[in-house]
Amino acid sequence: MSLTKNLEELLRFLKGLTPKKEASIVVMPDFFLDRLVAYDGNLAHFSKAMTEIAERKGGSIHGIKHLELRGGNAANTAAALATLGAKVCPIIDTSLLGFHLLKFYLDPLGVDLSHVKTGGKMSLTTAVELAHQGERVNIMMSDLGSLPEFGFDLLTSRDFKVLREADYVCIFNWAGTRRWGTKLAKKVFDYVKKDGKGKTYYDTSDPNPRKGEVPRLVKEVLLEKLVDIFSVNENEAFCYASQLDGKLDSLRKKMKLGKLTKECATVLARSLSARVDLHTTTFAGSFTKNSETTVPAFKVTVLRTTGAGDAWNAGNLFGDALGLPDRCRLTLAHAVAAYYVSSPNGEHPTLSEVTDFCSEQLLKTKG
Repeated sequence: MSLTKNLEELLRFLKGLTPKKEASIVVMPDFFLDRLVAYDGNLAHFSKAMTEIAERKGGSIHGIKHLELRGGNAANTAAALATLGAKVCPIIDTSLLGFHLLKFYLDPLGVDLSHVKTGGKMSLTTAVELAHQGERVNIMMSDLGSLPEFGFDLLTSRDFKVLREADYVCIFNWAGTRRWGTKLAKKVFDYVKKDGKGKTYYDTSDPNPRKGEVPRLVKEVLLEKLVDIFSVNENEAFCYASQLDGKLDSLRKKMKLGKLTKECATVLARSLSARVDLHTTTFAGSFTKNSETTVPAFKVTVLRTTGAGDAWNAGNLFGDALGLPDRCRLTLAHAVAAYYVSSPNGEHPTLSEVTDFCSEQLLKTKG
């Protein structure tokens, strides 16, 4: 189905919505203070400039735009969800300064910060955004703070109560939770399955920093029927699917990226109990053992890439909570992400704003 038809169908659903109870969503475990460095040139220009400065024993590059903002998959997804209208509760360990920054960023959105812990160290990232092979890419350099030590034992009785009562429990950034990440996902999702009522949602983020631990994650979490919705991008889909089907390595050089990515998502859906939700820059898809739905992405001017996946996850979760059909849910997720990446100020949309945005995009597809 074309983007035009998808937008028309989504708008019919959104305009016909009746008020209902807010979805209750728990997100964990990361918050970063992000500094985005927007470099106008491409990777080759950047590398040349850095080399020239290093060879003269140091110096400055002036005129580079910097932006400090809220980061971390859990915190970013919380902001996007709350803006859409969800009831969000982050479970995060940071420093006292980190908590005050979270209040600055998330209090105005009505996010419940009563489960944020302040005995840790704040996580920080510097992301350099530049052009490479015709696309904007981001290179992130992170100080993980106390995130590697975030484990199941850090949770309190109050945390377990909110886990039991949530409609969705989401865990992000497996690679950042370096010491306890696999155990955290396994025990939290197992607890929700046994004692909770909600769905489990997993987006590990880039697994490459812990590539050697991926087989254990696949065995102990992904194959154990603990995950209801597994969100992946192209790189993540290949990483996990190649653990389950050895033929994918040989196909990597033969298939175009889009076709290979769909094949990886199909392998994951065939092997896992989870619904596999795939997001890429050109399309999104939902895959199960018995079904496959894909929708095209929006064509917008991309002003940033950092945080795009978090915005997509928020739209995907919100659409699932609304009970939207797969095609509409995926289109909503793409719309939320497209609004964010094309926003001059990096703002997330309200439900009303994303509805207006979809109406504008619909007119463009017809024009």
